[in-house]
Amino acid sequence: MSELPENLQYTAEHEWLAEGDPATVGITAHAAEELGEIVFVELPTVGATVTAGETCGEIESTKAVSELYAPASGEIVEVNEALVNAPETVGEDPYGEGWLFRIKVTETGEMLDAAAYAALIA
Repeated sequence: MSELPENLQYTAEHEWLAEGDPATVGITAHAAEELGEIVFVELPTVGATVTAGETCGEIESTKAVSELYAPASGEIVEVNEALVNAPETVGEDPYGEGWLFRIKVTETGEMLDAAAYAALIA
């Protein structure tokens, strides 16, 4: 398993949140490994309002289709357009170029630090 970045917060549903204005959201390397080859990503629409813990998109792999959950409530201000033509980037670089969307956070959901997330997936 890959190293978990300490500067991120995690959800039990395997999303990560990098605080900022706006905050950046992606899926964890663990989730990407479990999914396998990612072939399609459906992201929320820019301008949409999402609610922490609610579904806001899908990630499809050769193995399964998984729901994408919002780790925070707020307005979607940017989506990673590069994933339309290269969805495999999510699996290849989940904490870098494979980010999913950016959100103007109004409230975060239930979050885990790196140690708690590592214990969850152990």
